[in-house]
Amino acid sequence: MSNRQGSSGDNQVLLRRWRDAVPNDRLAHLIKDATRGLSRAMQTRLARYNVSFGHWVFLRILWEKDGLTQRELSEEAGLMEPTTFSALTTMEKLGYIERRKLPHSRKNVYVFLTNEGRALKEKLVPFAEYINQIAVANVTPAEVATTRKVLLAIIENLAREESEAAGRSEEV
Repeated sequence: MSNRQGSSGDNQVLLRRWRDAVPNDRLAHLIKDATRGLSRAMQTRLARYNVSFGHWVFLRILWEKDGLTQRELSEEAGLMEPTTFSALTTMEKLGYIERRKLPHSRKNVYVFLTNEGRALKEKLVPFAEYINQIAVANVTPAEVATTRKVLLAIIENLAREESEAAGRSEEV
């Protein structure tokens, strides 16, 4: 109970800071704090099933595309291969995935969900849906659509700039 109260108090301080102290601070910080809140809410629920937030990232990908190589999984998750390897090793020990080589490609290691890993989807996805509902409570559908549009534009703009910057040598 005290963790909840502490967390609630922390959230109130955070909200006061954003609304009163620095209402025009950089958007990146606001997005980071929103992400932290969403992640914390999800981590609390994932822990009930012995799933870390890092494992959640891989499970979500595998629920959509089972049988990826470790490298493909790393790329999809946007993580370095050693990080992926470490997470997959733990997930394998927990019985969520299995890694194996296939006859057509002895070089690559492919990652497959086990029945247990697949079954987690129906237990965990409702948590994510619930957290999203909480996050957008008192926000109109039009505001949610605008937020999605703006965030996607930010992602696209930054990806384009990163690509363009790779061809330039000067720093900005």
